[in-house]
Amino acid sequence: MTLTTILIIITIAALVLTGLTYFLLKHKDSLLLSFLQNWTGALFLFSGYVKAVDPLGTAYKMEQYFAEFQSTFADTALSFLAPLFPVLAEYSVGFSVFMIVLEIILGLALIIGFRPKLTAWLFFLIVAFFTVLTGFTFLTGYVPSGVNFFSFGSWGEFAESNMKVTDCGCFGDFIKLEPFTSFMKDVFLLIPAFIFLLGYKKMHQLGSVKSRHLAMGALAVITLIYGMSNYVWDIPGQDFRPFKVNTDVKAVKQAEMDAAASVTTLGYNMVNKTDGREVALTTDEFLKVYKDYPEEAWEYEQINSEPAIEPTKISDFEMSDEQGDDPIPALLEDDGYSFLIVAFKLKGEQGNWDEGYLEKWQEDIQPVATAALAAGHKVYGLTKFNDDAAINDFRTTVGASYPFWRGDDIMLKTIIRSNPGVVLMKDGVILNKWHHKQLPSFAEIQAADLK
Repeated sequence: MTLTTILIIITIAALVLTGLTYFLLKHKDSLLLSFLQNWTGALFLFSGYVKAVDPLGTAYKMEQYFAEFQSTFADTALSFLAPLFPVLAEYSVGFSVFMIVLEIILGLALIIGFRPKLTAWLFFLIVAFFTVLTGFTFLTGYVPSGVNFFSFGSWGEFAESNMKVTDCGCFGDFIKLEPFTSFMKDVFLLIPAFIFLLGYKKMHQLGSVKSRHLAMGALAVITLIYGMSNYVWDIPGQDFRPFKVNTDVKAVKQAEMDAAASVTTLGYNMVNKTDGREVALTTDEFLKVYKDYPEEAWEYEQINSEPAIEPTKISDFEMSDEQGDDPIPALLEDDGYSFLIVAFKLKGEQGNWDEGYLEKWQEDIQPVATAALAAGHKVYGLTKFNDDAAINDFRTTVGASYPFWRGDDIMLKTIIRSNPGVVLMKDGVILNKWHHKQLPSFAEIQAADLK
């Protein structure tokens, strides 16, 4: 689904709601204002819902922003703010849930006209905040590596590779928006935001004051419970990420690799370092005259064709075993059952592991892992890069006899929203995934999935 499709559906929904509000319920203060209330309300309900499906995804995005803000402010006169961001990152999950609940109930508040003045100000402040955030994300594309964001005089040509955060997460993992598109979306939303501030007295209000309060309270509770159910005691029921159940990881990874290999160089854009003169040449033209454009005098930008398939995190599915080799190709070819115990972070440190975290492994994970090994299946631990001593100490502490592989923590977070979580694979296909709290006994897994 594209952003255009989403906006068309939201517009249709807003027109229907406006028709009911204006003609059936006889709220005729302002047709335009009613439509804007319903349109922005429907947008917020939708964007909040797709994030409530996966609150950890929003939390991980916040961690990326906090890390970027820390490095940005560290070399400025506001460097005293830099230490604040790692502290905020520790509470990113709480911030995520709060923002999701706020976004959803604000969507309802707009549609039913709950406390118009408060709703208008909250909508304006949230839109203004996200406009600054998405604007920052987009503008970092002009900031070359090694240059601080606030060193405006050192900005260069826009390059997507300059951006540390390449997606604002406005619609979670349901749809990825280009940073410029996200920024323009928020700039556009400032228009109804200002209209609400100026005309909140004419915003329609549905039902009684009591019914509006009850609706807001009920939706807040439902959203909170639903959001927490998707990470506290289970994984998201709707998986918008590449490593979803029934995905043939082997086939997708091969297709993405083939698409990347088929990318061709279409030409070159060059800028003279002295006078700023620009020259654009096709590859054939460049090969004939490249000696006339020495690298000492010209900056090169290679223009490539677009891959036939957009790469996903499956392209990054690589790990490192104890010998430093990548075991993933062999895993994807293995026609037996493999249990992957995924933990993007082993909580604690060597000799001082978090007791609650150890219990998750010893009580939830280890009985299944031990039974799977005894039945002749393979079990592997997947965690982020760490030294051998720490990983071996953790294995000894929890009683894990199976090997641990190391990889990128962002990729591991993409595979499953549980730390630890279990992924069952066979012949490169993901057969099932479980939050550690929902992990069935091995006998139940054997009956349902090992056929």
